Amino acid sequence: MLIDSGGNVDCKPFHLVQFAIMGDAYAKYMLRKEEPRIGILSNGEEEGKGNELTREVHEALSKTDLNYIGYVEGQDLNSGVVDVILCDGFVGNVVLKISEGLWETISAILKWEARDNVRAKVAYFLMKRVIRRLEKKMDYSEYGGAPLLGINGNCVISHGHSNGKAIMNAILLASSLAKNKLNEHLAQEIKEKQELLRLGQRRPERAIETIKTVH
Repeated sequence: MLIDSGGNVDCKPFHLVQFAIMGDAYAKYMLRKEEPRIGILSNGEEEGKGNELTREVHEALSKTDLNYIGYVEGQDLNSGVVDVILCDGFVGNVVLKISEGLWETISAILKWEARDNVRAKVAYFLMKRVIRRLEKKMDYSEYGGAPLLGINGNCVISHGHSNGKAIMNAILLASSLAKNKLNEHLAQEIKEKQELLRLGQRRPERAIETIKTVH
């Protein structure tokens, strides 16, 4: 789970602490992870890496009871070593768009390599079923969209090029969010972790931004 992937491009430390709480709840109640592993996307795993934002969030999350494992790098996005990856929305959206174009690049390379080489053509033909399965896994329409967490209701943000299949899957995802009472769980988690939220504040006097509860 990547959070944030574009909703908030200018983030303060307490925003990412909120993301950690919401990501933890989502992974528990939607992905059925008992103790989700949480990491911060950075330019290295060492504690001295990152920028001012990631270092402050790292310090805050290290003092919590969340299953925070530290910094992770771009290569860990699909490795499975972490369940929730935190970043600001600017970085997250760049990651999202790069990932989105990955299959198009791979597909284009495969077709190019098979164009003038007989053996490659045969191999490409024999692997068509595998390629179709891989394409399906990387097709955005299979997932419908991404949930917009932290609002008073259930919302799924879909791709701007969404087709009928994508919209159908977005509706199914929204239905699943409602059935699993995700919003109620998020609100409860935020309510129970007010002290944790204060760890992410740079100035204690600043009012904490909280998630609206569902009544």
